[in-house]
Formats: sequence, structure tokens, C-alpha cells
Amino acid sequence: MSGPNQSLHFESGGGKKARIEIIPLIDVIFFLLATFVLFTLSLNKSNGLPVTLPAVQTSEGRDPNGTVTISFTSEGTIGWNKDLISLEEFVARLQAYKQTEPDPKVLINGDEMAFFSQARYVIDEVRKAGIAKVLLETRTRPSS
Repeated sequence: MSGPNQSLHFESGGGKKARIEIIPLIDVIFFLLATFVLFTLSLNKSNGLPVTLPAVQTSEGRDPNGTVTISFTSEGTIGWNKDLISLEEFVARLQAYKQTEPDPKVLINGDEMAFFSQARYVIDEVRKAGIAKVLLETRTRPSS
């Protein structure tokens, strides 16, 4: 009974009405929200001066909470969190930080083009102040 000239007939009023399903829309919204939250959490904001960090393959995540970020730039300037400071002010702030913080942690944030003598100086002064927890901030180099 089915032939090429056969036409389809629909009964009027007997078909189902189209409806918008809300559940899949809610699923998509939750997926986008979860993706946004995870992406936002993966961003690590540095508390230091803007520098180009050296790249390594073995870097680990860090927790900047409760740390002081000491930055040194390729021009030789030193920063305490986001403030540019002199060498004398650096030593004074380091001593004051050791006195006020029961468990002091220092995050060293150095430019990849800075001289190693700057890093050596900063690490030496941090150790002389009696601070044992010293972290070096790097960026992850993509594996080849």
C-alpha cells in the first residue's frame, strides 16, 4: 500500500504539542558554572611585581595565603608584595615580618632575566632573618 504517490494525512488536534524541556537546560547551566568555577580556581594570582617567571617542568602548585612575596626584576629592583622597596627597607621589613608572623613563609618571585646574585642575596637575607620556609615561584614549561 505504500507507493510513491501516497501522501501522509495528519489528524487535526490529535498530535502532541511541542514543549521545552527545562531539565537539559539546567544541566547545561550547571556544566557551564562548574567549568567556570574550576577555571577560576586554577588561576594563580601572584602577589608580587609583574615579572617573567623562569619555566621549569617540575613546578608544583603553591598556596600564596600567609606568605610574603619578594620579587626581583631584571633591572635589579626588589619588591615586597607589590611595593618597590630599597635594600635597607627589605631587611627591615623582613625582620618585622619574622617578629609578627608565628610561621613565616616567603615566596620568591624573580624575573628569568635577573642575575642569580639577586636571588642569592634575597635567599641569604631570608635565612639570616630565621625564616626556613622559602618557596621559589616558577611557571610550568610544556613538556616536549
